[in-house]
Order: sequence, then structure tokens, then C-alpha cells
Amino acid sequence: MDYGKKALAAHQKLAGKIEMSTKASLDSREKLSLYYTPGVAAVSSLLAKKPQLARDYTWLGNSVAVISDGSAVLGLGDIGPYGALPVMEGKAMIFKDFAGIDAIPIVLNVHQPEQIIQAVSAIAPSFGGINLEDIAAPECFEIENQLQKSLPIPVFHDDQHGTAIVVLAGLLNACQLTGRTLNSSKIVISGVGAAGVATARLLKKSAPKATILAVDSQGLLYRGRAGQNPVKKRLLASRVVSSSAGGNLAQALESADIFVGVSKGGIVSPPMVASMSKDPIVIAMANPSPEILPDDAKLGGAAIVATGRSDLPNQINNALAFPGIFRGALDNKVKKITDAHKIAAAKVIAGLVARPTPDCIIPTVLDKRLVPAIARVIT
Repeated sequence: MDYGKKALAAHQKLAGKIEMSTKASLDSREKLSLYYTPGVAAVSSLLAKKPQLARDYTWLGNSVAVISDGSAVLGLGDIGPYGALPVMEGKAMIFKDFAGIDAIPIVLNVHQPEQIIQAVSAIAPSFGGINLEDIAAPECFEIENQLQKSLPIPVFHDDQHGTAIVVLAGLLNACQLTGRTLNSSKIVISGVGAAGVATARLLKKSAPKATILAVDSQGLLYRGRAGQNPVKKRLLASRVVSSSAGGNLAQALESADIFVGVSKGGIVSPPMVASMSKDPIVIAMANPSPEILPDDAKLGGAAIVATGRSDLPNQINNALAFPGIFRGALDNKVKKITDAHKIAAAKVIAGLVARPTPDCIIPTVLDKRLVPAIARVIT
């Protein structure tokens, strides 16, 4: 099916995928006086004196801003705010349909970290949570870190943490099926941007004895390699990823148990998979074309293959995690999403698959159990 052509027609017909609705109608003078002037003055005066009550009198308890500068959109790259807007609208749809959360898409026409931090900080009082999206690395790390420190509401960069949570969830079941543990596994991550860095960190937090190698466009990360940004240097210094003598992706994959791809399509071949350990796990999430297609990975001996695509088994998709994460954070007045929350969410997601199989290591994004189950552990 030509989804591109159909999507263009559908979006043009709708002229935007979301709209605002009200919880009460303004069909009488009494209601207009109650919800606007003069009645609203009493509410405004109360909240001016006691801003901590805003969640009880406004939409703060059920609202999230979905914010991007359009610098790293899907598999499209730096396409700017207008290119990002349809994606942010889609994210808002997922928030509403899956978790009942009112989400507002906001695209920024600024790109420097300090500009984005300033803009988000300025609008933050209007929302109960901030979902950052499609902001390029390494800037995204500084932006999220500074906002988490300064804002009294949850700030969550979904490209980082949503990906990491769902990868961990899938690997918990995949390791069970292949008779291995994460702690004893050699894991190779291709791509050291937002998703790759967060995934490496969460996997190491969950399985501290695992050996993790990270590969970027220049090859394996290792101490002393020229041209590595501060984020990559910190991954090595903190021993999240292991330092090596260098090498490329093919060399890194030799005897590896697990491959996690968040880079670009077509970079892994069947012989490279064949060089991995027995019954390897391949998670190839590049979009729209994965690092290796499932049939090719299985040709190389992969026992379990997952991708980011909805038309293939085992879709590793952020939408499995972020609606429940924010539902729990808003309901339980959580101010910061921690590593403990992320690991708990991953275990919940994995646990929803009662009997994992090679073609079913993860629930579908349409599973209605996901949001309430995840929300319960975000406390």
C-alpha cells in the first residue's frame, strides 16, 4: 500500500489531525458568567495566591506539550518546524486516544540549546508535562537535562527514553526465549545519537555486567579516539560502553549476542549476523528501512528479529511507553521520570506478553492494557 499517497490525501482532507473541545458548553448567560467573566476572577485570584492548586482548577493535571524544533524528525532528519508539525500532531493523537491526555503540538523556530530551553521554560506553566521530540543530538541531552533541573514538572525526551524502555522490554523476553541473560550478554549498539545513548545507559543500568559496544559512523567508540563529542566521552568514562582497540561494525558484531540498531538502513548483512553468537537477537530500528530486513537477518541465523516498522513482527515503538509514562506521572504528581521508573515500565511491557514467541516478544501499541499497567508503576 502506498501510505505516502494516502497520508497526503487524508491530511489534506482533515487540515490538521487534532482540534480543541470544551468540557462545558457556553449556551447561556449564566454559564458565560460562571466560566468566564465575572466568575473566573475568583478562580484567578485564588491561583494567584495559591499556585499549587492550579492542577485542581485548570487542565494542568491532564496536559502535555509535545515540543520539537524539527532538527531530527523520524528518518527524515533536519526538516524544520513545519516539517515536524504533522509528526507532533500525530503524537498528540496518540496521547489522547491511548491515554486520554490533552496534548498540544508546539514547534519552535529556534535551534540553539539555550534558545529552546528559554522557550520551553517560558511556556511550561501552561502544562502538566513536557514531551520533547525529534531534537538532534547532542543538543537534546543538554536541553533535557537543564529543563529537568529547572522545571517542577516531568520533562521526557521520548526519542531517548521511550526507545530505551521499549528496547529493554523486548530484550527481556528475547533473552528468555534464547536462554541468555542481559547481564551475561555482549551487546552492540549502532548509532550513538539520542536513542543509542539512552538505550546504552538504560541497558547498563538494568544489566551492569553486560558488555556494551557502541558504533557510530566513524566506527567503534574507544578512549582516545579523535572527534568524539563530550556525550560519547562520558559513555566511555562512566563505563556504560566498553572501550576497545577500535574497529568497525562488522568486527564489533563478531561473537555478539545482541544487535541494537538506531542508525541507518542496510548496514548489516547476513554474514555479519552469522558471525554473532548462536541464536543472536537482532533489533534493527532504522526507519523506514531497517539496518537489516528480518528475512536477511534470519538467513544469517538470527533467532529473533525486531524492527521499528508496524508491518513487520515485533515492532519496537515508543508509543508502547510514553502514553502510560505520562498518564502515571500526571495522575501521581511525579515531577521527574527516573531510571527506576523506566526499568519498571519496561518490565511491565514485557510482562504483558504471557507467552513470548520469536514473532511476539512485545505487545502491540493497540494493546489497551499498556497505559493503565505502566501508569501504576510511575509513582
